[in-house]
Amino acid sequence: MSIFDRQRLTNATFKLDIDRMRRGWYSDKYFTNIALMLNTLAQQGYHYAGDDIRLPVSIPREQILTGDLEVEMQWFTRHPGKTIVVGVDKALAMLRHCTGFFEGEQFVDTSGELEVWAVQDGAVVESDGNPLNVQPVMRVRGRYRDFAQLETPTLGVLTRSSRVATNVYDTIVAAHGKPVLFFPARFDLHEAQAADGYAYSIAVQRYNLDYSKTLGPFVSTDAQGDWWAGEGGGTVAHSAIACFLGDTAEAMLAFAQTMPPGVPRIALVDFNNDCVADSLAVCKAMFNRYQVMTESGQTEQAARYRLFGVRLDTSGSLRDTSVTPLGDPSLDLGVTPRLVFNVRNALDQAWTGWNLPPEWQQVAQQYCREVKIVVSGGFNIEKITRFEKLSVPVDIYAVGSSLFENHGLRVTDYTADVVRVKIHDKWLDMAKVGRRPLDNPGLQRVW
Repeated sequence: MSIFDRQRLTNATFKLDIDRMRRGWYSDKYFTNIALMLNTLAQQGYHYAGDDIRLPVSIPREQILTGDLEVEMQWFTRHPGKTIVVGVDKALAMLRHCTGFFEGEQFVDTSGELEVWAVQDGAVVESDGNPLNVQPVMRVRGRYRDFAQLETPTLGVLTRSSRVATNVYDTIVAAHGKPVLFFPARFDLHEAQAADGYAYSIAVQRYNLDYSKTLGPFVSTDAQGDWWAGEGGGTVAHSAIACFLGDTAEAMLAFAQTMPPGVPRIALVDFNNDCVADSLAVCKAMFNRYQVMTESGQTEQAARYRLFGVRLDTSGSLRDTSVTPLGDPSLDLGVTPRLVFNVRNALDQAWTGWNLPPEWQQVAQQYCREVKIVVSGGFNIEKITRFEKLSVPVDIYAVGSSLFENHGLRVTDYTADVVRVKIHDKWLDMAKVGRRPLDNPGLQRVW
């Protein structure tokens, strides 16, 4: 599965569309055209007859079967800086099941004739942005006509998965190791959820390894956890509060009553654009129920009403009622540092207004102070960095579309180059200008 367990995922997990992939359905047409051309030349027994310009004079020019030419290809990212590599196992599955050629309608599998090296998912590669100094994540030797059509999908899965993983990793670093909930499902095709959730999980593990932490992954759909036996989690949506006519406290009481005890009770408190008031209302209602059940000896039922957190999700076009306007949209609108401080201060002091008997006051104080603050809505690396610099009392960040970001320094695009060819049993450098064969000590022989 990754560097963390030294295992590799197989097609039993990925369930590739093997037949169509073999036929080039997912490939840029110029690769399928090349494969067709080389296969045709191989059948014709074509020998190279051009005016070579790259062969050393010591290598005979005769009897070079272009159609059957063996090449060495390397896959690498052009992302400057550190990249968390994910997508390798799926790319290997493509090579394993889709390398070969068709004789009529019969596919001839030649994957066993390849020599394949690869890093494992979760590995790190670094680059200064110069393609002459990259670290390959895969290297393949074999007849190019057999795997030419796989260049597009292998690059695609490496690019997409490494992009998500690297963005997640950088986001957790910006959050100083606070939990980052994976919330981008609604911004993407559902078919990508399993791969994206896997990339997120790998990034969390990578962060734990690098920083000696024990963060757990948190995804919002079951599909996102499919490849690593994870499960989606979540609490109350705005639509649920609407079903309770805007009464956030009543909605949370119903949620607490009906959901399994293991589901965190996190109240969404921006529905009425008054996060402080709704946080206080929810906290009081939940604690009251907790107190009543505890006093009646219903300890297990009481645990259902322990409020885990409140989530602030104020729209970027609105100023929360508790936020005094300063005239600057960046300081007034959406989830701002001031809003978080307001909610934190209100929660910490909420118990003082509950008129509790002495024996319950310390319990109530602890109950209120343990309520966590979750923020969502427009959070990215830059915004999180600003919040952390200001020591805003956020406990958990829920992050969505920014984890797909792919521009500027966030570009993780991969490319693949033929860098060597085999001529008369000798491997000769044959990279295009500006590229060269490179090594990576993390490459392992796969088959």
